Order: sequence, then structure tokens, then C-alpha cells
Amino acid sequence: MVAAAPLSHPLSHPHSPSATPAVDTDCVLGDADLTRLLADDVPHGDLTTAALGIGPQAGRLDCRARQPMTLCGVEEAVRLLILAGCAARPLAASGDALAADAPILEAAGSAAALHRAWKSAQVLLEWSSGLASAAAELVAAAAPLPVACTRKTPPGSKALAVKAMRCGGAFMHRLGLSESLLLFAEHRRFLAEPPAATVARLHGALPEHKLAVEVYSAEEALVWARAGAEILQLEKFTPAAVAACRDLLASHELHPILAAAGGIHPGNAAAYAASGARLLVSSWPYSAPPRDVAVSLVPV
Repeated sequence: MVAAAPLSHPLSHPHSPSATPAVDTDCVLGDADLTRLLADDVPHGDLTTAALGIGPQAGRLDCRARQPMTLCGVEEAVRLLILAGCAARPLAASGDALAADAPILEAAGSAAALHRAWKSAQVLLEWSSGLASAAAELVAAAAPLPVACTRKTPPGSKALAVKAMRCGGAFMHRLGLSESLLLFAEHRRFLAEPPAATVARLHGALPEHKLAVEVYSAEEALVWARAGAEILQLEKFTPAAVAACRDLLASHELHPILAAAGGIHPGNAAAYAASGARLLVSSWPYSAPPRDVAVSLVPV
């Protein structure tokens, strides 16, 4: 058996401190999750590599950005390669803005180990970097307003999708139903009490939480602002309607936080940022296409 060639550098991060993004770049997928990804792609061995008899040969794998992107998932991709039996190290960190042809990671190992992990690592990088890049595009378009991304993550992908949003400079509107108060019309249909009574009950039960209420008109916003809601989520308001709502509330000396939600994307984010909203709430980045990652896998 031919031994795998050592990497040309130690398995340490090459970044200078100034290049480190202001996000947590630890793996958000544990070994069990990553092992399942490998097992899903290679459940009973790699038939082609085995049939060719090339598995024991030593090889090297390099990943580079094929197009500009905000990188995400490199820590998970490196760990996935290690779990497959390779030596691997990152050449950039999640959250980095990469130019085309910028290096992402390198790995060395047997041809069998490299082929086992290659495609899973590439898809992980491409998918999560697509989401992070879209989040970064929306954040840039909305500046200086913050962007909050919703809990409408693709099913089964929340941990990595949340990491991608943060890598792109957005924050999470809600991670789930367990940590914040957001009163929908669907909740209110089950109630038979005035808005002020509902707000008082929620504030009494959870005094450390601000209450957000989703509304569909300026008139509804005025009702819930008078009732004491601290945040109004303006669902599918146009930028002009957001501005009119802000002015109506101000005329009553009411100044809740206005969150514009529904249909927010880079093409209209600047208009919403100028409308009087305090933040933008969006699911748009979750529909982003993947960013291309070029892979070179060669014998050594």
C-alpha cells in the first residue's frame, strides 16, 4: 500500500487574526451527522474505485472557489474528510469573502478515502456557501438596517443554515418557537379578549420578553401599539405602507419597533431601509442557488 503524502503545511489555520470573521466558525454538525452524510453517499463502499483497484494509491484533493462567494461549511467539510480517513486542513474560514479561484481547503489520503468524501464535502460547501452569499447580498442591500432571517430553513438543515445566515452577516429572527414571543393572527383567532388584556397576560407571564405582534394593516398596527406591543411585524407592507404606518403611530406618540417582513429581497431592501422600519425580516436567502466549488483530485 502506498502511504498518503503529507500535507505541505501543518494542520493549522493559516489565517491571520485580522482575517477571522466575526462569527463562530466551529463545526455545527457533529461527527454523527457528518458520518451519516458519508453513509448516505457511500452506504456499501465505492464500487467504481474498488473495481478499478486504485484505492490504496496516495492522492491530494484541493478545493477552490470557482466564483466569488461568502464561504460557509469549510470546518464541516474538513472534519468530514478527516472522518473518511484523510488528513485535511482549511485554507479559509466560514464567513470569509472569497474571490474567484481563492483556496478553501486541502486534503491528502488514499484514493479510496478521498473519493469517499469528495462529493459530500463539495456539496456541503457549495450549498451552505450559496446561502451565506445570499445572506451577505441582502445584508449589503439593506445596510444600515439589520437583517433577521426567519426559521423557514430547509427541512433537516437548520444548524448549517443558521450558520450560513450568520456568516453572511444576518442574525436569526427566531430559531424556533421556544425562545421568543410572536403573536400571529392564527393565535388571536383562539382568543376572546381585548388586545390590551392579551398583552398584559403575556407580559405578566414572561416579563423578560418583548412581545412582537404580526399585523396586516396600519390600523391593526395602531391597535396593538396602543395595547403595549413593543414590536410590530408588518407583514407584506410595501415600503410606502411602512412609512405611512410609522407616521400614523408617531402621530399618536407611539414608537414601537417596526419590522418589515414578507417579500424582502436585495432588489427592494434599500427601499424598505428608507421606509422607517428598524429591521428587515426575510426568508429569501434560503432559496439561493449553490456557489460553485472547484475540486482537484490527483495522485501524488
